Amino acid sequence: MTHSSSRAVGGSGMSAAAWAERQIASVRDDPAGRLALMRRCYHGPFGKAPRHLPFRRAAMSFMRWQLRRGLLRPLSGDRPGSPWWRAVNERILRDGCEAVALSGDLPGPASARTVDFWTAFVGRPNARAWYRAHNGSVVAAYLEHRDLADAENEAERFFMNVVLCRVLYTHALVAAPRIPLGWLRPLGPFLGDPRLGMIGVFLQLSRILPDEYPLTAGVRSYLGDERGFGRLLDYGMIAPRLQQLYEWSAHELEAPDLLDCVRDGALTYAWPFEERGVWQSPESFPVRMAHRLVPPERRG
Repeated sequence: MTHSSSRAVGGSGMSAAAWAERQIASVRDDPAGRLALMRRCYHGPFGKAPRHLPFRRAAMSFMRWQLRRGLLRPLSGDRPGSPWWRAVNERILRDGCEAVALSGDLPGPASARTVDFWTAFVGRPNARAWYRAHNGSVVAAYLEHRDLADAENEAERFFMNVVLCRVLYTHALVAAPRIPLGWLRPLGPFLGDPRLGMIGVFLQLSRILPDEYPLTAGVRSYLGDERGFGRLLDYGMIAPRLQQLYEWSAHELEAPDLLDCVRDGALTYAWPFEERGVWQSPESFPVRMAHRLVPPERRG
């Protein structure tokens, strides 16, 4: 939102929520337009927000991955996008746009708790505030659109869970590093800082997923392609901490229903608990060493 557009909207008496909805409607079937809208949000209500711009790096990287896979394409046409991914992306954009509008003096109140998280980030930009805002919107969208998630195929539903646990893990690196890293916790704020390039390593799925939607192979096929850091991260570091990670995240994000997405150390978002075998650690020397060197924190 530029300075001039802020004054024009403000003069119309439009609420921040209505303004945000108008922005979303204008790009709903324009993937490149969605990316441009997110880019503008980080410039703030008057086109200049130097303290906020560095946080755009992680958000833009993740969204470009969605664009490459075709997830945000219109639902009409020969190669439609994903209704679920479009809805999740839209929630992040809407919450961010509304917070920008509120900071530009358009009237409220905020339409959701997650908008308040974004407003807090606008007022005091730091890594923890950014994660709380971004992941708050992500989790809210996950919980709101379970019906759309259930309609996706097996492989897509599996990687929805992978994405969720990874974004929660990176948040904890900054805000509660003892959970993800144990005795290595001093490294957490550096490894998880969304302004730095390291965050892309944690959220990178392009090495095992083709740039296509929907995925056409079975889950086991993609798991067989995962090697190196991805396998070490998912099975060596995140899997032993899933229950604790989700409990902490539910409290941090004020989203108690997030606990319905995990059960006894297995991920259950749009995924049957009876098929929890996919979350069990494969036989791997690096994974075993990670379990030994960085065991999860014991809770008394």
